[in-house]
Amino acid sequence: MATKILALLLVSFFFSFSAIHTELTQKERADAVSYFTETQNNLDASLKGLTAEQLRWKPNDSTWSVADCVEHIALSEKNLFDWAMSTLKEAANPARRAELKMSDEMVKKVITDRSFKVKTREGFIPTGQFGDAWKSLEVFKTRRSALIAYVQETREDLRNHFAELPFGLIDSYQLLLFLSAHTQRHILQIEEVKANPAFPKK
Repeated sequence: MATKILALLLVSFFFSFSAIHTELTQKERADAVSYFTETQNNLDASLKGLTAEQLRWKPNDSTWSVADCVEHIALSEKNLFDWAMSTLKEAANPARRAELKMSDEMVKKVITDRSFKVKTREGFIPTGQFGDAWKSLEVFKTRRSALIAYVQETREDLRNHFAELPFGLIDSYQLLLFLSAHTQRHILQIEEVKANPAFPKK
């Protein structure tokens, strides 16, 4: 009898554990919003004062222009957010947190490291679909505002849903940080283009 009672208690424990729903803390929300705002402001600063010629200029056919980078950022804002939302379709699994190897800050650092190159996938490649760089920027800002509102208001359990990346497992909250780090990654690319000696003076 004692064995049966113990078994029932264990079953009850594991079911209650799997049903745990953890909302983001106020600090997690504030940290994410601060990072989203920081990278948006960095993009504005990187583009400030650039002319149409400067925005379109590229050193060669295989390198993106500043305008291409801005469009890619706008495309990625939706695609990466959609990916994060797709992770929530699976049941939350707190047990997988033991598999996480990276802190939030490490995720940001890995993504912004420009020494690590990644081939852009279909759907992320700039094609001029928004028009010029300023229209791409408007699209980005609209999507970024929606992202900020989501993180401020969501009740989803972002810490107990996960995504597999080439460098390891991250949780859904970290995937949203990944999104903002991706913005910063391509701001650095824009700065590389601007630093090219042949970049137009005006």
